[in-house]
Amino acid sequence: MQRLEVVTPQSKVFSEDVRFVVLPGSEGELGILPEHAPLVSALKIGLVRVHHEGKVLKIAVSGGFAEVRNSRTTVLANAAEREDQIDVERARAAKERAEQRLASSSPDIDVARAEAALKRALNRLKAAGQG
Repeated sequence: MQRLEVVTPQSKVFSEDVRFVVLPGSEGELGILPEHAPLVSALKIGLVRVHHEGKVLKIAVSGGFAEVRNSRTTVLANAAEREDQIDVERARAAKERAEQRLASSSPDIDVARAEAALKRALNRLKAAGQG
């Protein structure tokens, strides 16, 4: 077993012993087993998949960093939500707003920001089993 902690500036989202975790690394997915070699990696918007008590728990993260050492994985995320805590209607509304901004031909639209908002909303819906 290894300890997994997922924390944001606002709260501790998850803190338990797990068998296996998959992280959305900036260069691709990282599978972490107990006794994994030490590493630090940037994280992109994606799902942390946690193999815990015979189930796979999904946690939507919006970037951040992960540190692995001594059978302990710490995820420092900008934002993180467990699949059972996601407000699906709010995520759908955020997706629609982002899509509308991207479809707009207004020169005032920050395209990179709208694309990031769309990615975050889609990730939250995927974690909740809606995408």
